[in-house]
Amino acid sequence: MRHVEEVMGTVVSIELADDLPESRLRSLIASTCAWLHEVDARFSTYQADSEVCRFRRGDLRLEECSADLRLVLDRCADLWRDTGGYFDAYAGGQLDPSGYVKGWSVEVASERLAAAGSTRHYIGAGGDIRMRGSGPGGRPWRVGVRHPWQADKLAWVLQLTDGAVATSGTYERGAHVWNPVSGAPATGLRSVTVVGPDLAVADAWATAALAMGEPGLSWLATLTGKGYESAAVTDDGRAFTSSGLPVTD
Repeated sequence: MRHVEEVMGTVVSIELADDLPESRLRSLIASTCAWLHEVDARFSTYQADSEVCRFRRGDLRLEECSADLRLVLDRCADLWRDTGGYFDAYAGGQLDPSGYVKGWSVEVASERLAAAGSTRHYIGAGGDIRMRGSGPGGRPWRVGVRHPWQADKLAWVLQLTDGAVATSGTYERGAHVWNPVSGAPATGLRSVTVVGPDLAVADAWATAALAMGEPGLSWLATLTGKGYESAAVTDDGRAFTSSGLPVTD
């Protein structure tokens, strides 16, 4: 069963390949969408009454925040340290955890689906995708990574059964990722894809590498020892992949 939902400023695609009654599949999709809308309402940086906006205005003290917001703040702090400051939820001057929240919310959605009995599913939110189990027909899920200059073409096609794919790039929204060390828009890399077991981590690391620019290529190479593979395209069109990237024809 497939479903498309507009939420968090993007389009989320949900596909369940489980052999379950239709009513059960519809219920699982409904609960997944409810969770994503809950995240949107809590973490939106555009809705004045969201928890994030109230916290950064000072209307909420940290101890008054939800467990989810405190968790996200802790994770963002960890990622800031892990990336040498290149993943920075305060890069724009005030708190904006969006670079972590989208991947995290989809990862949690997948965990919730698994706990509720869905062991074969796909959730895609823009460039952030989480797959669990096998796809339709028992085959692996296939994920196309968009060509960074030609929207109707693919740079790579990946094949996974369990795992996450996160892509960050400048080709759709322009210079929306900043290098927090230089204080200028990120340059050098046009697209970064990170593949691994946790979408929240993959999403944040793809964003951090993009912010680093070309030095991010060397940093991406270190992630293989942590169970994450990567692909990147530079601004001048050079392509790089790690040796374990699950590329298929």
